[in-house]
This record gives sequence, C-alpha cells and structure tokens, in this order.
Amino acid sequence: MLAGCGADEPETTAAGGPITVKATDSSCEVARTTVDAGTSVFAITNGGQKVTEFYVYAPGDRVMAEVENIAPGLSRNLHVELPAGSYETACKPGMIGKGIRGQLTVSGSAAPLTDDAALLAATESYQRYVKSQTAALETKTTEFVKLVKDGDVAGAKAMFPIARTYWERIEPVAEIFGDLDPRIDGREEVTEEGLKFGGFHRIEKDLWVTGSVKDSGPIADQLLTDVKEIVQKANAEKLSPLQLANGAKALLDEVASGKITGEEDRYSHTDLWDFNANIDGSKAAIASLRPVLEERDAALVKTLDTEFANVDAALGKHRDGDGWKLHNTLTQADLKELSDAINALAEPISKVAAVVAKQA
Repeated sequence: MLAGCGADEPETTAAGGPITVKATDSSCEVARTTVDAGTSVFAITNGGQKVTEFYVYAPGDRVMAEVENIAPGLSRNLHVELPAGSYETACKPGMIGKGIRGQLTVSGSAAPLTDDAALLAATESYQRYVKSQTAALETKTTEFVKLVKDGDVAGAKAMFPIARTYWERIEPVAEIFGDLDPRIDGREEVTEEGLKFGGFHRIEKDLWVTGSVKDSGPIADQLLTDVKEIVQKANAEKLSPLQLANGAKALLDEVASGKITGEEDRYSHTDLWDFNANIDGSKAAIASLRPVLEERDAALVKTLDTEFANVDAALGKHRDGDGWKLHNTLTQADLKELSDAINALAEPISKVAAVVAKQA
C-alpha cells in the first residue's frame, strides 16, 4: 500500500558524496567498504523484485542505522554518524533474515555532531522522552504479564494494546540491540530466521486465537525479562542526532510495513493503537530536533506541522472511546486515506536527516 514512503533526493553531505548501494534479491553491492569517521550517506537502490531494507551494524548486531521498506525500483538515502571501527552492512531482501552482509571499515576521527550545542540539547531532550516511555513500558508490561499469569484473558486483552503503545513509541531505539527486538516484538515469521516465536505477539495469538493462556506463563516471564533489559539498555544509550532523524522516518516505515496492512497485530487487529504510537514517537523525535530545524530550514518545519496534523485528522476519524477501531473494521477507502496521509508526511520527514547532518 505504501511504496517505500517515497524516494530521497541525492545528497552530497558526506565527503566524496553518497556511497551507492545496489540491492537486488540476491546481492548487496556497496560501492565503498572503507569510509572516514563522521557522517556518511548511503544511497540505496532496490533493483530486485522484493521489498528490501539496508542496515549498518556494529559488533553484536548493534544497529547503527537502518532504512526499511524500500520497494522495488525505488531509492532511499541513509545518513549515519560512525566513529572509527569495524562494521557490517546488510541488505535484507524480503525484510527477513540476517541479510546479505559485507564489511565496512571506518577510520580516522571526526568531531561528533553533538559538539553543536543545539544538537546536543536535542539528543538530551529525546533521551528524556525515551526514559519516560521506557518507565511506562515496564510498568504496563508488568501489569500485562500479571494478567496473563492470573489467567485473566479479558483483562490481558484490554491491556495488550496499552502496554504496546510505549514500545511502539520508542521502537527505533529498542531495535538497536540485536535480537532483543524480535524476542519482544517478533511476529510468527521469526521462526524462519531460526528464532523462537515469543514475546507480545505469541501471547497475542494465545489470547485471541486459542483463547487460553494456561501455558503462557513462561513466555510472559521472558517478555518481562526482555523488556527490563531493553529499558536498561535504552536509558544508557547515547544517541546521535541522526538516530533521532532516522528514527522519526523509521516509525513511518513501521506504519507502512505492518500497521496499515494489518500484519502487525494480525490476531487482535489492534493495529491502530500501534499506528498512533508510531506517530507519537515520530513527533517526539522531531520535537526534540525542532530548534535546529527551525534555524536551518523553517519551511520544512511548517510542512511537517501541516502533514502531522493531516495524519492526526485522518487517524482521528477512527477513534473508539479511549482507544481505536479494530483494523478489520476499516474499509479500503479508510486505509487509502490513512496511506495517503502517511505518504504525504514521509516525503518531508525524509529530508530531516540531511538538514541535521549539515554543519552549522
């Protein structure tokens, strides 16, 4: 329904210009495998038949940057700030598996973007937001787990989308830490990658498909353990300003790849809770960057304000009390209106990283 959330214009932010990446269903050709420390721009073109993703990993599959939902025939740019070290690049045709990996060496030194006082203030503001959301995530997941272990199916169903709201708001940060994200939020297809199907969506299936959680206690316990680990790691993480910019876009990609389609919460159909949470998280990242964006590109800020308001208006039509209508009650016309609003927001938000990466 969303064609990769639009294509980016060519950038020349990094020394030597963008690093081209030619992705197909069976290859991932990265033009340069050595780069200088600082900000790099990868220009990814999908020449395959499958939707793809591109990642830059630090050791331990720690995600430094990613761009998802690149539809066949489209191109996307990814800005990433990298200190000296050894990394891996990866294309993921079909958006599954470990991807087609390659080595990337970063050498030398460069002043971090946070040497700019305004960008440092932006990251500190966003990290306060992450801290507030992770605290609520741990609290609500604890309540959810107790309801599951108590066998309270109705109570657990009611708490499921509420607990997930706090997860979905900070998902780009949560995705940094290797296998923790698929353990907490992986859908049933994770078994194709050699992982165990657990976390929120396994319990979701128990609640809505089998209607019984009598065997779900150990899964719920592991979910809470993993959430507590994410909370600790996320609060300790020092983010780059580009991670805020990329995260704002990644949350729209999350909407595109799972929420609009109904694929994310396929058993409960509570996708609009997640949709709204993704938009909240994207707004929070942009809000933290707002002083920098207003100084560097005030017209872009006005456009973002307009398009965020349009998304809110389109989504607001599907309010149901304190929550949201179920995805399977929406018509194709409803979904198209939401899709069009997200596409319109995705285009200007894709420009934020380039603005952030510019030297003041």
